[in-house]
Amino acid sequence: MSRPLLFLDVDGPLNPYAAQPERRPEGCTTIRVPLPSRRRPLRVWLNPDHGPALLALGYELCWATSWMTQANVWIAPVVGLPELPCVDFGTGLFAERPDGVHWKTEAIVAYAGGRPFAWVDDEQSPADTLYVRDRHPGPALLHHVDPRLGLREPDFAALRAFAAAPHT
Repeated sequence: MSRPLLFLDVDGPLNPYAAQPERRPEGCTTIRVPLPSRRRPLRVWLNPDHGPALLALGYELCWATSWMTQANVWIAPVVGLPELPCVDFGTGLFAERPDGVHWKTEAIVAYAGGRPFAWVDDEQSPADTLYVRDRHPGPALLHHVDPRLGLREPDFAALRAFAAAPHT
């Protein structure tokens, strides 16, 4: 059977953007990303240990982030990941839904196509859990990551446990 998918958000899980602004989180390096919409570059904190740790989990990795394919340019090289596929959110990027489901959820479920998946993000809600439960026939783990901390060992432990479950 194929490996489960792991959908990766950048801001929150990999970039603990909500950490105290004057204190770079332990293990992180700082990059500055120039954005046309900002006068100053965007500060991003990334932990180079995250890539190898994610690759060791046994998942097929996929970006599920508003960074889209730019995650392969700015994020992947710093954290030690190869170029990854990316969920195409199309016109749904940042679109608010009246049912409270996150704008990523429908596209992630469609991309998974019934395969087991885990999704790490800092913006999931119970509405997303219900949406996935009602519309995804395979096992799924929606794992919330604290955006002040980013991915930590308990998060990796939960992902390892899901990947090792018999359904995968």
